[in-house]
Amino acid sequence: MADIFLGLGGGENQTLNMGRANRHGLIAGATGTGKTVTLQGLAESFSAQGVPVFVADVKGDLSGISMQGSSDFKHADKLQARAKELGMDDYAYSDNPAIFWDLYGEQGHPIRTTITEMGPLLLARLMDLNDTQEGVLNIVFRFADEQGLLLLNLDDLQSMLAYTAENAKELSAKYGNVSKASVGAIQRQLLQLDSQGAGQFFGEPALEIDDFIQCDENGRGYINVLAADKLMRSPKLYATFLLWLLAELFETLPEVGDPEKPKLVFFFDEAHLLFDDAPKALEDKIEQVVRLIRSKGVGVFFVTQNPIDIPEKVAGQLGNRVQHALRAFTPRDKKAIKAAADTFRINPDLDVEEAITELRVGEALVSTLMEDGAPSVVQRTLIKPPRSRLGPVSKKERAIIRSISPVEGKYDEEIDRESAEEILLQKATDATETAEEVAEKGEKEVSKRSRKTTSMWSKAMKRAGRAAAGSAAGAAAAAVLGKKSRANPARTAATSAVGSIVTDLAGPIAGRFVRNLIGGLMR
Repeated sequence: MADIFLGLGGGENQTLNMGRANRHGLIAGATGTGKTVTLQGLAESFSAQGVPVFVADVKGDLSGISMQGSSDFKHADKLQARAKELGMDDYAYSDNPAIFWDLYGEQGHPIRTTITEMGPLLLARLMDLNDTQEGVLNIVFRFADEQGLLLLNLDDLQSMLAYTAENAKELSAKYGNVSKASVGAIQRQLLQLDSQGAGQFFGEPALEIDDFIQCDENGRGYINVLAADKLMRSPKLYATFLLWLLAELFETLPEVGDPEKPKLVFFFDEAHLLFDDAPKALEDKIEQVVRLIRSKGVGVFFVTQNPIDIPEKVAGQLGNRVQHALRAFTPRDKKAIKAAADTFRINPDLDVEEAITELRVGEALVSTLMEDGAPSVVQRTLIKPPRSRLGPVSKKERAIIRSISPVEGKYDEEIDRESAEEILLQKATDATETAEEVAEKGEKEVSKRSRKTTSMWSKAMKRAGRAAAGSAAGAAAAAVLGKKSRANPARTAATSAVGSIVTDLAGPIAGRFVRNLIGGLMR
C-alpha cells in the first residue's frame, strides 16, 4: 500500500504511512494559513487509494473537491508552480467521487437519527440539562422502552414528556422523583432545539453507517461532504452530531486491529467546539472513544486553529501532525506556539518555535508515524497542491452530483410511522371516549367489549396476514443484531409475523444498544 505524499521538507518527501493513518492526526494553524488546502489534498489521496472519507464543510468551499481543478480558476498558476517545485511530474487536475450530506436536507441528502438512537445522555448535553433534569429524561426513555413506544422525532419526545408530567405521581412511585418543573424545563429546551432546526435531524429513515463507507466503480473511496456552514450557527448541535457519529461508527464497525489502510478517515473541522464547556468527565470519555475507535480501522483527524484547543489526553492520541503557521500576538498565542513545538520529535537543524511563526501560506511543520510506529523528525514542508477545485461548486453542479449519488432517493423523503406521539394521542382519545361510554352504559357493560387501541402484538399479526414476501423482518432483525442491511425478499408469512413484531421492537432495543455504549463511555 503506497504512502500518501504530503510535500517536500528537509530535502526529502514527507509522507503519511497508510498503515498508521488510523492512529489519528492533527491539522492546526491560524486562519488563512492553508489548513483547508492540506485537508483537501489529504482527502483526495485517501480517496484515490480506496479509503472513504468524511469531511465537514464549515465554510462551503470544500464542495469543490467533487470537481476537477482548472487552469482558468483562481490561484491555478500558484498550484501549478507548487507542483513543479515539488517535482510532481504526474500532476494533473482530477475530480473525486463525492456524496453531499446536510442535516437540514438543503445542500445534500438529509442525515437523520432517531431520538431513541441518540439517547438521553447526548440529548442532555445538547440541551444543557442539569443532573436533575437529565435524571428525568432517563426516566422518560426507560418508560418508553418498557412500553414499547418508539421515540423517533422531537414530537414523540414532547408527547412523552407531556404524558410524564400528567402522570408524574405514578411514575415517581416506580422510577424516582419526577417533578413537573424539570419536565417543563426539558420541554422548553426542546422547543429551542426545534427553533434551531434540530427537529429535521431526528426522524426516519435513519442513517445507515455503511452508506458512509463506499467506493465507486473505479475503487476510489467516496468523500462524504457534510454541509456545515448553516450548522455552525448551532455549534452545540454540530459537536453533538459528530460525537454521535463517532459513537455510531464505534458501535457498528467490527474490530479490525491495524489494517493496511483505514476503513474510513474522519476529518473533524472546528474541533474545539467538541470541547468547549465540556466537563472533564466528558473529555475523558471522548479521549476513550478516540483511542478505541482506532481498532475499528477509523482514523480521526482534528482540524483547529489553535493546537491547545485539544485537551492533552486527546492530543496525546494524535500521532500524525501538520502544523501551519501561528501568530504570536497574545500570551495565549505564545503558549500555543511553545506547546506545538514541544509535541514534535526534535530536529537539531530546525528551531521549531521560530519556524512556526515564519511559515508561509501552504507551508507547514510535518511529523508522521513511521512504519515502526515512531514519529518522524519534524520538517519544514512545502505542502502539495490539490488536484480538485479550490472553491465551492455551483448550485447546478451540486444538484447534478446529488442526482447521481449512490444513495439518491434513499433518505430524501421523511417517513413518519406510528410511534409514541400517535399511540399516546390515541390512548388519550380512547380514554375520553371510554369515560363517556361508562357514564352512559355503566362500567360492567363497557368492560364486555374489546379494547379500543389494538395492541402491538395484534397489529403485528394483522400486518403479517397482509404481508407480501418482501417484509421488513430481515432489516429489523439485522438492526436488533447491530447489523444494517436491506430486507431479504424471500420471507414467508410466518416469518413476516415475527418480523413485524421485531420491527416495532427494533427501535427501542437497537437504540438501547447504542445508548448503553454511549452511556458506558460517558459515565
